[in-house]
Amino acid sequence: MEKYKKLRDLVSQLEGVQLENAPTVTDSQILYAHDASYLIKVLQGTLSPQEQKEIGFPWSTQMVERSRRSAGATLAAANIALKEGIAGNLAGGTHHAYRNKGSGFCVFNDSAIAARALQREVNPKLKVAVIDLDVHQGNGTASILENDASIFTLSIHGENNFPFTKEVSDLDIGLPDETADQSYLTALHQGLEMLEKRFKPDIMIYLAGADPHEGDRLGKLNISKDGMRQRDECVFQFGLDRHIPIAFSMAGGYGKEIQTTVDVHFQTIQTALQYQQRYR
Repeated sequence: MEKYKKLRDLVSQLEGVQLENAPTVTDSQILYAHDASYLIKVLQGTLSPQEQKEIGFPWSTQMVERSRRSAGATLAAANIALKEGIAGNLAGGTHHAYRNKGSGFCVFNDSAIAARALQREVNPKLKVAVIDLDVHQGNGTASILENDASIFTLSIHGENNFPFTKEVSDLDIGLPDETADQSYLTALHQGLEMLEKRFKPDIMIYLAGADPHEGDRLGKLNISKDGMRQRDECVFQFGLDRHIPIAFSMAGGYGKEIQTTVDVHFQTIQTALQYQQRYR
């Protein structure tokens, strides 16, 4: 998508940011979150027409490579965040992918893969919180990580938006259409307070979707650009105050004008950079 190139071009001009090429996840890492039968179909190009339709684009070798790297970038960001406080993926947030199928433009679930990889490859006692602030519920993530007490899933989303049949996260906050800044930020503060009461994460994976923004074609919410900045600050401040590393991904954003989405994503990265410097 054009927004990713535009975003990378902007980020490349930021002082204090080191850009790295996204690594690929291995088959073994994908299997932390996905069924072997599904992985084989993706790798061999044997997804049915209906399965490809549910994903939202046709199978290709480029699709497989991009999906591997999207998940790899979130895992790499998480590993860097453990050392440096905050790191991000300029794509990712593929939260509609289920254990046994892709959906909603998502092939592999990068957040679930990264969370499980951290536990299996870095520290088996690591407690991970997935903070999903994309306007669409993280249904695939909730399903994959259901009944996993070591990973907490929090989703704040449009109640009347896709997916129309919701899964059950550890904490879901569904918002009505046209929700504006004050109500949104109040819900976020309440969600983070409940997270702190119920779960003490060692690292957070933050899906910083741009689609709650008022200029989004699909979002149905009414959050200003400044409200989006305050949202990001709320999450990063929560992490900083508790010395919790944060790995973030861009997730969704479908502005009526592409540049509007790029600007919201770029604002997230600028905010992350300000907070990352305070972790040191």
